[in-house]
Amino acid sequence: MATLDRIDRTDQGVLRFLTAGSVDDGKSTLIGRLLHDSKAILADQLAAIERTSRQRGQALDLSLLTDGLVAEREQGITIDVAYRYFATPRRKFIVADAPGHEQYTRNMITAASTAQLAVLLVDARKGVVAQTKRHATLAHLLGIPHLVLAINKMDTVGYRQDVFVAITDAFARFANDCGIIAATQALPLTALDGDMVVERGAHLGWYEGPTLLDILETAPIPDTPASLPFRFPVQFVARMSGTERGYMGRVESGSVRLGDEVAVLPGGHATRIRDIRSVESQRSIARRHDNVTLFVDDPIDIARGDMLVRKDEAAVTSKIVEATLSWLDAAPLDLARTYRLRHTTRDVRARVRRIDSRWNVNTHAADPAPATLAINDIGRVVLDLAEPIVADLYEANRSIGRFILVDEATHGTVAAGMIRQGSAAAING
Repeated sequence: MATLDRIDRTDQGVLRFLTAGSVDDGKSTLIGRLLHDSKAILADQLAAIERTSRQRGQALDLSLLTDGLVAEREQGITIDVAYRYFATPRRKFIVADAPGHEQYTRNMITAASTAQLAVLLVDARKGVVAQTKRHATLAHLLGIPHLVLAINKMDTVGYRQDVFVAITDAFARFANDCGIIAATQALPLTALDGDMVVERGAHLGWYEGPTLLDILETAPIPDTPASLPFRFPVQFVARMSGTERGYMGRVESGSVRLGDEVAVLPGGHATRIRDIRSVESQRSIARRHDNVTLFVDDPIDIARGDMLVRKDEAAVTSKIVEATLSWLDAAPLDLARTYRLRHTTRDVRARVRRIDSRWNVNTHAADPAPATLAINDIGRVVLDLAEPIVADLYEANRSIGRFILVDEATHGTVAAGMIRQGSAAAING
């Protein structure tokens, strides 16, 4: 690998990735090593880590960079998802460190829903275990297009090539059995000492592939082109002078221009975009992730939770939704209860009509429908909604195709869902 001073300085954009795996696979240490060796740690941060490590009688403990909660430092485990930001001359990164304990698997869902690549760590001594399979399955279900199988702690097995080959073969069989089709690349490394993380190191000469940083710097970022349909969930209705109203929000996908004809869903009323304003100025176009205020020609009723779509781009609204549901709460799913379904800025009452199947991470297949879903279960369900939502499929539009379920009594998030199909109540376009 070329050093950071010599690499191609072409800007490759921003890559969001996560690290996941089983307990004590070294995820936090790996991220710490990435930050340390890419010179992304401030001097005062490094000094604090060195001081804490000395107090514990340890060598430099790079996991302290991500294990930020007191409980995490005391127990030596990762509980919450920790986000870190760093950059090389070639690319910017947002990295999420997901917990390894099975009981905290639910904490991975939010990070995985926006990740473009997942680094799955495997302890070279243990090989592919149940939590590796669970995280790989979640990454697949959440549509992450690139997986990196990082065989860590190669120093503990004498840097043996046959151990690396056996683990990669085992993962390949599992991925084939359960239909994981994401692009997967495997590499050996030792996060503690830095071999094959940023620099190649001196112990894995038999491995001729790229280092982890090489992979991260060159991984293709999935396109989010203007060809995705325009979706603008209304967050706030701003009252201007007189009767004028502005509709504030963020463009979640696609783009819109002055004069474009739009439909307001779920009602379906049509109008045209008269003005587009941002904090800086008036604009002629708004693109994905732009925060803007839109003004329309007609004085129609538009409220928070409505969605503006272009009339020439089909959108299905539905009160019946088939979804993959990842249950996150300690209390199991109750089919007799109603929950709040939060989808973009829309909040509607929902009930799970039925459970069609539950994914079995051990057999890599869907089990027959259970009576309920327990914590960390992943099931295929059908939901009945009190009001329709824009039911874009998750595979086609991740920003719009996802939702959460909230307990009406505690206001806690109990499940994360991905829309797989909607029964059309109206089609616009």
